Amino acid sequence: MTQNVADSADSRDLVITRVLRAPRAALWRAWSEPELLKEWWCPRPWQTEVVAFDLRPGGAFHTFMKGPDGGSSDNPGSFLEVVPQSRLVFTSLLTAGWRPTRPMLGFTAVITMEDEGEGSRYTARVMHQDEEGRATHEQYGFFDGWNSAITQLDEFAYSLR
Repeated sequence: MTQNVADSADSRDLVITRVLRAPRAALWRAWSEPELLKEWWCPRPWQTEVVAFDLRPGGAFHTFMKGPDGGSSDNPGSFLEVVPQSRLVFTSLLTAGWRPTRPMLGFTAVITMEDEGEGSRYTARVMHQDEEGRATHEQYGFFDGWNSAITQLDEFAYSLR
């Protein structure tokens, strides 16, 4: 089950809610170990390099994605909240140590994981400064890209259980 919402309770948010096969502990492991994160983080055939990963509020969360055509995407940011196996909040608006930055696309993502049956309910809520930012992110392929990565996460985490 996939639910994509462009206009949720707040019209600046993009939301994906899915029920995944993987249990919450396996999802958390895939999220919280940098060597595992790079296995699923961006849609294939792109690859992820984890530049910095300090899983604590104010800690660096910096990935660099490389495409087969030579394209790339540098994504410095930081973690804002970490609740093991339950909630993870990160942003592109701050780098490590709460240092403000001016990203190409500013957002804060709230990832939640809850038990559901033998799997998990996984919700990604991506908040933007304004409706224009939300629309830009959606036009960049938010739903296709994030859903592809979530599918990869589910498949990878399921193999870890």
